Amino acid sequence: MRRSRALAAAATLLCALAAVPVLAEASGSYAGPKGAPRTIAIPGDTVFPEGVGEWPGTRRFFVSSNSDGAIFLGSLKRPQAELFLPGGADGRTSATGVEVDAKRGRLFVAGAATGRVFVYDAHDGTLLRRFETGSGGFLNDVALTPSGDAYVTDSLRPVLWRLSAKDIAAGVGGTTQLKPFLDLTSIVPYEDGFNLNGLVSTSDGRYLLAIQSNTGQLHRIDPVAGTAQAVDLGGETLLNGDGLALAGHTLYVVRNRDELLVTVRLSKDLSSGRIVDSATDPSFMFPTTVALSKGKLLVVNSQFDRRMAMQPPELPFTVSVLPRG
Repeated sequence: MRRSRALAAAATLLCALAAVPVLAEASGSYAGPKGAPRTIAIPGDTVFPEGVGEWPGTRRFFVSSNSDGAIFLGSLKRPQAELFLPGGADGRTSATGVEVDAKRGRLFVAGAATGRVFVYDAHDGTLLRRFETGSGGFLNDVALTPSGDAYVTDSLRPVLWRLSAKDIAAGVGGTTQLKPFLDLTSIVPYEDGFNLNGLVSTSDGRYLLAIQSNTGQLHRIDPVAGTAQAVDLGGETLLNGDGLALAGHTLYVVRNRDELLVTVRLSKDLSSGRIVDSATDPSFMFPTTVALSKGKLLVVNSQFDRRMAMQPPELPFTVSVLPRG
């Protein structure tokens, strides 16, 4: 039953993406002089990877499988990632956003339509805590703050979820039922399709930035005040915006269906910004998420368009490794 719900939600996601036309053209390419971008392979024939999370302080990163919830561990030093957590374990039948708390050695996994968030020991894969949000939503991305709290977007329900540092540290293997942390109904208007998706926190934890995929609107959320405001991009939008990565006041946004990686320069208070670059790469295949690692950009190639069209994927699945602009 849980697997059926996960697959149904995945199908809903793909249909929503398919309904949005490709509106943008790339202004450049990240490919090198010979047009040969570097990629890291993800093993498996039906992985359809979605999320990527850097392990700060290392050259390693985690990648999630949307199709069965498997988690892979990759390294910038190796040409292929390896399986870290098998799909289906702990009720993790689908996975989207992943994030690593290097200070505390924890791996966070958003469980898509399962309504669950999983917290693991990043070193050995021990399940530390599982959080339940109920059915009807699609838990999409995770952002961590210096305090140890974690926030999670829900693409179908107008709710921001929070895992408190206290609850995360409550024990090994237990389950916590979450209550909605912030009702977004009146501050982030939800529409048909997939709404809030990618999520990042500022380095001090004061603000969260979230992209609304179906409208292309970027939002600045103050979790303490319980407020949100649209970031003024001078009339531009980030339609099909998916994964986000933030470095200071530079925001990287993956526009999945458009196969673009967009760079946004944000104001000091993050209330406004301007798009300074929009580029593609020959290795992009319906890219979904992006992470920063050792001066590089890691972009996951999901191939969701092929799954939606019931076409076989182009193997192997990959993560593109690009120079950070």
